[in-house]
Amino acid sequence: MTAEAQSPALDDGLRLQLLIDAVTDYAIYMLDPAGYVVSWNSGAQKLKGYRPTEIIGQHFSKFFMPEDQAAGRPAKALREAQAKGHFEAEGWRVRKDGSRFWANAVVEPIRDGEGRLIGFAKVTRDITEQRAAAEQLEAAREQPFQAQKMEALGHLTGGVAHDFNNLLTVVLGNLDSARRAVDQLTGEARERAVRVSCSPSRAASRSRRSRSTSTAS
Repeated sequence: MTAEAQSPALDDGLRLQLLIDAVTDYAIYMLDPAGYVVSWNSGAQKLKGYRPTEIIGQHFSKFFMPEDQAAGRPAKALREAQAKGHFEAEGWRVRKDGSRFWANAVVEPIRDGEGRLIGFAKVTRDITEQRAAAEQLEAAREQPFQAQKMEALGHLTGGVAHDFNNLLTVVLGNLDSARRAVDQLTGEARERAVRVSCSPSRAASRSRRSRSTSTAS
């Protein structure tokens, strides 16, 4: 094949590389089959803080949080991308300066004409602000429901206290007649009967305080 026939393909490859390098909002880089970085665009440098000379040849697992490294998540991402043809996940990632960001990461396998794996294409973007905005929106949606649940709980607590107090009123009424019988007892038997008759009174007092607190809240 002549040089003239090869040049259009080389031009296409060069144009593709220039296009990828011009993207600054996404980290786009290539990995070899083992997960080592073989290319690095300007967006990757901007997002992660590493210059090409600092990161090419390093394993991409260094971008993961220590607990994710320990759990084997980098290797799992490559295995799933190879097996399924695509891998996508969100999680915390680490920059060169140690700061972290919430990332959306995509891994795609790259194969040659015979289907053999020759590497992976990796695309990462910072979605920390989008995640924070979504959490704030969810919290705002939850606030009315939380208020409704607290109000319902207050009504339930007050209702239970009311029913309990009614029951105690019946018990106390019956104890009035029992107290007359207590007066006829002597010694230890009389002391036990007095303690029993006083317990519902204390319970009724606590129930009234509980209802008062529930109403005030």
